[in-house]
Amino acid sequence: MTQSTHQPAIELSAQDREKCIELADGLLRHRASDEDIAVVEKQLGRYPRGIISIGARCVCGTPLAVITRPLVNGKIPFPTTCYLTSPEAVKAMSHLEAVGRMNDFTEQLGSDEDLHAGYERAHAMYLAFRHRVAETLGDTEEHIEGTTAGGMPVRVKCLHALLAQALVMGPGVNPIADMALSEAHDEFNPTVCRCAIRVERAEKE
Repeated sequence: MTQSTHQPAIELSAQDREKCIELADGLLRHRASDEDIAVVEKQLGRYPRGIISIGARCVCGTPLAVITRPLVNGKIPFPTTCYLTSPEAVKAMSHLEAVGRMNDFTEQLGSDEDLHAGYERAHAMYLAFRHRVAETLGDTEEHIEGTTAGGMPVRVKCLHALLAQALVMGPGVNPIADMALSEAHDEFNPTVCRCAIRVERAEKE
C-alpha cells in the first residue's frame, strides 16, 4: 500500500500542521480497547500488529480505520499509519480499482493543477501526522522518511490507503479519496451503517 519517498513539495500552513498535531494527540489519548482490537482482528482475519487507536468509526461505533505506529513490534518500519479495516469500505474501494479508477485519477493529477496541489498537501499532512505519532511514541522514521501511502504525492496506487486517510482526517484533506468516497456512496458511507460485523454482534447479544 505504500509508495513514494518524495518529500512534500509544499510547506504546510500553520493551521494544517496544528490540525495534524491535535488529531494525533487526541487519538493517542484514546487507545484501542480490547474490544476494539477483537473487532479489528475479525475484520482483518489476523491480529492487527502495531495498532494504537481507532482512527475512524462507523455511526454504529464499529472501527473503520485504525492508526498504526511507525515501528511495528519496535523494529519493523510501517509507513501506512492510517489503515483501512472495514470490510465494506475495502470492498467498495476494490470495486473502484477493478474498473480502472486509479489510472483515471492519476491522469487527472497530471492535468489538474489544483487537484495535484491538493494531493501534495494530503501527502504533507500524512507526514506531519505520522511524525507527531512517532515523536510521541519514541519511534524512529529513519527508514520511512518521506514515505506515505497510496501512491502520494505523484500517482494513485491504492484507494484503500487514501480512503483511510480521509476517514481519519476528515473531508477536504485528500481530494482523490473524497472523490472515491463520493463514487462509492451507494456501497459504503461512514454515515450509513452497513457493518456486517456489527450485525453479527447484535444478533449474539
